[in-house]
Amino acid sequence: MAKRSAGILLYRRAGGDAGGELEVLLVHPGGPFWARRDAGAWSLPKGEVDPGEDERACALRELEEETGGAFPDAPADALLPLGEVRQKSGKVVAAWALEGDLDADAIVSNTFELEWPPRSGRMREFPEVDRAGWFALPAAREKLLPAQAPFLDRLAEIAGQ
Repeated sequence: MAKRSAGILLYRRAGGDAGGELEVLLVHPGGPFWARRDAGAWSLPKGEVDPGEDERACALRELEEETGGAFPDAPADALLPLGEVRQKSGKVVAAWALEGDLDADAIVSNTFELEWPPRSGRMREFPEVDRAGWFALPAAREKLLPAQAPFLDRLAEIAGQ
């Protein structure tokens, strides 16, 4: 059975204007494997769904863990379903869009440990997300993992752009 992840595509309107251009929050994975990758390496904040966990609850938890920005009071109807995609690894990602804002320069991510350099016996701690940014949809399409790009199209359709 394929692993499942759930995430939130946080979005806002440029300038706070109701008719402004859509911008989405994307995160860049931390750690040495992703350090020099940019185009096609970013993701929406997401993470693996625990056994028996509600996927929407997982998506909100991951948003908080990867950015430090909590949206616990988001009503269920504020989460707009964006469906699922299958990544190259076979992992299935379910996503919801949520209108909101946070300071991308002030994110605080959880961390993970990894033996680095490989076979050195030294464990190092890395942030799960090393940076975040707000991107208009055309720029987001270039930054985002290709398998997640359909989420941008679905958000644009829902938001009428």
